[in-house]
Amino acid sequence: MPDPIDTQRRRLLGTTSALAGASLLNLGLNAKALAAPSTANGTPSAASTTFSAIRQIRAGDLDIGYVDAGPSNGPVAVLLHGWPYDIHSFIDVVPQLTAAGYRVIVPHLRGYGSTRFVSADTARNGEQAVVAVDIIALMDALKIPKAVIAGFDWGARTANIMAALWPERCQALVSVSGYLIGSQEGNRKPLPPEAEFQWWYQFYFATERGAAGYAANLDAFNKLIWKLASPKWDFDDATYARSAKAFANPDHVAIVIHNYRWRLGLAQGEARYDELERRLAVAPRITLPTITLESDANGAPHPPPAAYARQFTGKYQHRDITGGIGHNLPQEAPKAFADAVLQVTRL
Repeated sequence: MPDPIDTQRRRLLGTTSALAGASLLNLGLNAKALAAPSTANGTPSAASTTFSAIRQIRAGDLDIGYVDAGPSNGPVAVLLHGWPYDIHSFIDVVPQLTAAGYRVIVPHLRGYGSTRFVSADTARNGEQAVVAVDIIALMDALKIPKAVIAGFDWGARTANIMAALWPERCQALVSVSGYLIGSQEGNRKPLPPEAEFQWWYQFYFATERGAAGYAANLDAFNKLIWKLASPKWDFDDATYARSAKAFANPDHVAIVIHNYRWRLGLAQGEARYDELERRLAVAPRITLPTITLESDANGAPHPPPAAYARQFTGKYQHRDITGGIGHNLPQEAPKAFADAVLQVTRL
């Protein structure tokens, strides 16, 4: 099938004036930290903080915006967010890790926040392997040889890929919803109707109407995903608005649409990542110490823990997190996520 996306164009769609007009200040740079602690059980309070500074560094194809917190000589944890979320998913996780002596790196993925492509000619590619390549490039740029890698949603998939393809760079793994490495061939197999229904947005994004609709209704769309994915999370407008600034990235729509079309084989990846995708297509097992987490009110598509346990052949533990916790587990249950990061190296 011909690729409906010209991956050599700078953007999938013409950027709306709202996206094009976003400034670095609006994307969260130089924001002042606000004082708002978590509640006693570790869940975020209604008001919430923001990160005090976002750093920038050239890494591979990108100029990556990232948080760098904690002692420079401590063990390193890299925390990876998903869609449609941003670095603030870890706002209450980072202080717990830095208090334990960790240096914590939290990057905006490609298409989010202040992360930018260095060249206008680089494909706005969202295939699974490329995000992991970005994070390896970031670690190289920061001269970080090895780190605990932890994430959810796209971030968990990226962490899985790093652990499978570059185990020498990963001290251990924390993955929400377990093993998420996929392939275009594997995605050709249809799912039962109820499971297909959960992926409604993927089929919407497969159409030009869907791509245009996402660009035109970005905030309403992503806020709806938050509600569906975390039906018991009572987040306020300010909490959503803080993360929504990251979606004003001029490449956000292109990356998201390409990611979901690539999964269905409706868009091509880049040839330079074909070998990595071939290695991922066989579902490589992960040998590193790993803790997987699943929440009891996750409204997003996710596999049952029994389906992926065999993919982790090193020291392994699965934890079910209760209390009405949804898909954005690090933000909804920060203590549980931080505990996993702190404990995974001691399994």
